[in-house]
Amino acid sequence: MSMYGRDPWGGPLEINTADSATDDDRSRNLQDLDRAALSSRPLDETQQSWLLGPSGEQKKKKYVDLGCIIVSRKIFVWTVGTLLVSAFLAGFITLIVKTVPRHHHARPPPDNYTLALRKSLMFFNAQRSGKLPKHNNVSWRGNSCLKDGNDPSTTFKDLAGGFYDAGDAIKFNFPASFAMTMLSWSVIEYSAKYEAAGELSHVKEIIKWGSDYFLKTFNHSADSIDRLVAQVGVGSTAGGSTTPNDHYCWMRPEDIDYQRPVSECHSCSDLAAEMAAALAASSIVFKDNKAYSQKLVHGAKTLFRFSREQRGRYSAGGSTDAATFYNSTSYWDEFIWGGAWMYYATGNSSYLQLATTPGLAKHAGAFWGGPDYGVLSWDNKLAGAQVLLSRLRLFLSPGYPYEEILRTFHNQTSIIMCSYLPVFTTFNRTKGGLIQLNHGRPQPLQYVVNAAFLATLYSDYLDAADTPGWYCGPNFYSTDVLREFAKTQIDYILGKNPRKMSYVVGFGNHYPKHVHHRGASIPKNKIKYNCKGGWKWRDTPKANPNTIDGAMVAGPDKHDGFRDVRSNYNYTEPTLAGNAGLVAALVALSGEKSVGIDKNTIFSAVPPMFPTPPPPPAPWKP
Repeated sequence: MSMYGRDPWGGPLEINTADSATDDDRSRNLQDLDRAALSSRPLDETQQSWLLGPSGEQKKKKYVDLGCIIVSRKIFVWTVGTLLVSAFLAGFITLIVKTVPRHHHARPPPDNYTLALRKSLMFFNAQRSGKLPKHNNVSWRGNSCLKDGNDPSTTFKDLAGGFYDAGDAIKFNFPASFAMTMLSWSVIEYSAKYEAAGELSHVKEIIKWGSDYFLKTFNHSADSIDRLVAQVGVGSTAGGSTTPNDHYCWMRPEDIDYQRPVSECHSCSDLAAEMAAALAASSIVFKDNKAYSQKLVHGAKTLFRFSREQRGRYSAGGSTDAATFYNSTSYWDEFIWGGAWMYYATGNSSYLQLATTPGLAKHAGAFWGGPDYGVLSWDNKLAGAQVLLSRLRLFLSPGYPYEEILRTFHNQTSIIMCSYLPVFTTFNRTKGGLIQLNHGRPQPLQYVVNAAFLATLYSDYLDAADTPGWYCGPNFYSTDVLREFAKTQIDYILGKNPRKMSYVVGFGNHYPKHVHHRGASIPKNKIKYNCKGGWKWRDTPKANPNTIDGAMVAGPDKHDGFRDVRSNYNYTEPTLAGNAGLVAALVALSGEKSVGIDKNTIFSAVPPMFPTPPPPPAPWKP
């Protein structure tokens, strides 16, 4: 059967539909057409390709059949060739990169604050008591005073550990707990900066060493206690006493063989509240270690309850070592400071209610000023507590019933920051520029570093709250002014002063060589010097045989003068509390300013300030 269709180019086109016709038959039929007839009309190129098609030989030469597609042979060859050459070059370059020595771009050198930070933390390693860890990294120190607590008058038998306070071997819990609180505060705010400096694990080890010792000094597993250890060792030489003790003798701690009495207290609100603050702050540092953190929180709760129930100053009486060396003027500031830390560690609003009680603030001197107003120290924590609670207002704004007193604390913090600035005359300055926060009395640096920390921290608070500055009366000051104040003070301590003297041992080229410190001044030469035998090392004009890296000495006098003399502790003795403030100030100033504070970690345990709103009502249905 045949059908005739219309050829679009003219002429009939026969399509054979016989069932027996195959594809090859049809192809052959097309090729057998009268090509001469077709040539009577000019055909364009497309028409010719359709009807005539390329010859088999041309197909073979110009195209490659890949199964799914047919591609030009030229393109195929170029593509494969390019891939092979690229693979060869890539392998060759990789081989060169692997075999040629690499030249890494060196990181920019650490700033002075970071370098000094690494040094200043080492001071705490040198002050460790008890059985030392293997990685203590102070070659001239060893295990010491392992029998602390071996005193028939105390119920606390294992008191090995902790830190020696200064150049002696006494362990005072009052300044030591303040030092640990300050270190923990600095870690909570600036953990990223510690990490950048490579010192985060180091500072946390130091805090844990102190916290573990505090847990030994009271019954930390109980809910209520009636006593705690205030001190181990004795330093009084009143009345010309020649009884061997930690001040009469000049011995390496490793060689001590005299009795070390333990002092307990039964009404010591200031000490107990400060120790509670230390453990509460430490619990936030170790919040990822839940079991240990909860242990610290429980101990802090026990201590704070004791501080509230058994009122009294730990140094009351006037004849004790505590009154002589670390006299506490009141316990009201510790109630606010401790209450604030307890709130941050637990989220229990009863602590916040206590810390914001106007009566406590009044007793602590928050409303009347005074010559030492705004000066943070191991004795008076009010300025620190005000900054700590201003933080709560800046970032969480809890509102009623806390707003009024928090606003007062915030305003007072602003006034304190104004008092640090050179344009105000609240505090004098030496000709070299050191602020006289203790009004010309000896040992000024411990107060200066605390102020530098608070100023830098508060400026970072304002920056984190997108606040460019604050008012001192009618005048507005940028946060940069606070940071500049802190830098000038720390730079003075690091050597930018009239004597070109670095007051941090081991930092720079010119620093004190006759530090008032027993362990640093006596050589480790396998000779045991007894109580009086070490006096020759105390009195020698020669430099200390051991360098106590990172120790910040007491500092210059009000005329920028300094005597590098071992016997004068008002110039050359370092302390735990002083070095803790130094570490805090250094880490706050170190690295990039843009890193700033950790806004949220301190609030980890704090519940939402306002109740969760009820869910919206269900959609209305008619």
